Amino acid sequence: MTKAGDLYGQSLYDLAAEENLTDDILGEMEAVKGIFKENPDYVTLLSEPSVPKKERLQLVDEALGESLTPYHLNFIKILIEKGLLREYSACYNRFRKNYNETHGIAEAFVTTAVTLSDSQLATLKEKLEKISGKKVLLQQKTDPDILGGVRVDLEGQLFDGTVKGRLSELRKKVDDVVI
Repeated sequence: MTKAGDLYGQSLYDLAAEENLTDDILGEMEAVKGIFKENPDYVTLLSEPSVPKKERLQLVDEALGESLTPYHLNFIKILIEKGLLREYSACYNRFRKNYNETHGIAEAFVTTAVTLSDSQLATLKEKLEKISGKKVLLQQKTDPDILGGVRVDLEGQLFDGTVKGRLSELRKKVDDVVI
């Protein structure tokens, strides 16, 4: 995470908390982050110094002005004025981290060879909530290379129950015995 992203994200979070808008602004930030990711040319245009600042700010007003809280809209304008719009994702990450800490939320990234069913996800989420003592937000991705099983990253703690992980452990044990 960049220093500017940390500072600006922290500042926006502090303001949102003061104004009791953390839920609203977090939702908006997720939407804007998605827009920026899907439209990198738009971010390039808003960051382009050869385009007058006034025009870039007007473009943001026209595109996002109706859908964002004034604090969030002004935040984006400040990033544009300071030439830091590309730090938006880092700002979001800092905001999200603070939000999660304040609300007792842990993020977990689940990797499986095949997509888990809703009931499997619910069971996994329940177990992770017992382990962490927090409400867990699960993000799932599939990776056929793990062959089978589940790998979970819960706030930096890795639980590897994959076939690939077990085979790797066996390989290490065999190498230790042979050598």
